[in-house]
Amino acid sequence: MNAPNPFMHPLLRAWPVTARDSLPLALWSAAAISAACQGTASHDFQASGIEMDSRDVKPGDVFIALQGEAMDGHKFIAQAFEKGAVAAIVDRPVDYPHVLVADTTQALHDLAHAARDRSEAVRIGITGSVGKTGVKEAIFACLDRASRGAAHRSVRSYNNHVGVPLSLARMPARAKFGVFEMGMNHQGEIAPLSQHARPHVALITTIAPAHIENLGSLEAIADEKARIFTGLVPGGTAIIPADSEWAERLIGHAQDCGARIVTFGRSAGADVRLLDAIPAADGGALVTADLGDRRICYHVAEPGEHWIVNSLGVMAAVRAAGGDLASAGLALAEMGGLKGRGARHRIAVAGGEALLIDESYNANPASMRATLKALAATSAIRRIAVLGSMKELGDFSDAFHRQLVEPLAEAGVSYAILVGAEMEALAEELGKASGNPLGKAITFAHCGTPAEAIALLGQFGLAMGDAVLVKGSNSVGLGRLVSHFTENGPAAAGG
Repeated sequence: MNAPNPFMHPLLRAWPVTARDSLPLALWSAAAISAACQGTASHDFQASGIEMDSRDVKPGDVFIALQGEAMDGHKFIAQAFEKGAVAAIVDRPVDYPHVLVADTTQALHDLAHAARDRSEAVRIGITGSVGKTGVKEAIFACLDRASRGAAHRSVRSYNNHVGVPLSLARMPARAKFGVFEMGMNHQGEIAPLSQHARPHVALITTIAPAHIENLGSLEAIADEKARIFTGLVPGGTAIIPADSEWAERLIGHAQDCGARIVTFGRSAGADVRLLDAIPAADGGALVTADLGDRRICYHVAEPGEHWIVNSLGVMAAVRAAGGDLASAGLALAEMGGLKGRGARHRIAVAGGEALLIDESYNANPASMRATLKALAATSAIRRIAVLGSMKELGDFSDAFHRQLVEPLAEAGVSYAILVGAEMEALAEELGKASGNPLGKAITFAHCGTPAEAIALLGQFGLAMGDAVLVKGSNSVGLGRLVSHFTENGPAAAGG
């Protein structure tokens, strides 16, 4: 046994050593990947990351050559190494450092499970029709602050059959928390994702008619989202929105899975209950909540009434995961809007600034209403809405688009640009003399592409004090409009 270093400070010599200290610093080694995937390594290496898209490879990554219906990742191995990959996971020998496996997709699943099982991280799974990514980022920010950087989460919207296992495979052995988003388009997709993650805590944000074209009814959507509870570890916690009309249905599913149940919302019986919310100068709110055994007060920087309720779910998840509520309150006070999901940009115009609210990544009836309500609460001289089509609504599409007339009017929108074929139903409704329930006609234009919308907004002209909401399904491409106006500044605003 080595003698203590006499030159080391006594407090450093007494620093506690834990089992976590023996865990590897590198994300993966050749030996660890080979053992997890039952593969054979051609070289010894250590990797700092895992990537499936050669365009996103960073120095130190392992590139996993997945095979899809239309694309074979093995064709991009050379590009991956040009970007700095240290090795590849392949199903055939290649002239680069690699781990040879029988099936690369199975290898990804094996890595995900190995990463999950080697870490003591508390895992949180999040699903819901609206707000998954924002809530995931908020929970991560809260837990990362409390753990001093030892939290991990899925990046962007990596929430499908590839994204969830990839996010798990990227989780460091030393992580204390892991936060994973889970999405679906069709029935039967949530349960396998939850089985990959095996969360200790599973949260449903809300139930709304997103993907109703594929599932057929809100009941079916609620049932599918509730499948996240099937992957909970024994004794895990199900966090459920108490204000949802489907709350009892979700609670029933959670009970069937033997979960501990925590509800959140405004409802009198909610376990994490809103007591008060006072608007703040930054557009956020000062929230007071009752957690049963205590009351907490914290500031939510994100604007919009929906974020007040979201924050209750965040606090419920942080507490269930063993996180620190005080750190969570500080993190919520510091959060800014995400790109495409609420980011706010100031655009220089003649005499001052205009505000552009970027909600261009996703849209469904519930999120449209929520963001229009947030626009209504935004101080502005004129309110402008650039709305793109809401996708995957099937036979319900026309009705849901027509129903946006009322929230547009309540938001005090003076000019609306409607983008996409599905928005024709709303254009027809706005064109009727009685289309505006408040009796004041909304000036609008309907077009087919983001390029046309850019031209229309330029022709309309932005002025000091304007607030512009840009929202639509991602496939509509309204992110191009956001980039055009935020990157080109005053020239874009003037057309």
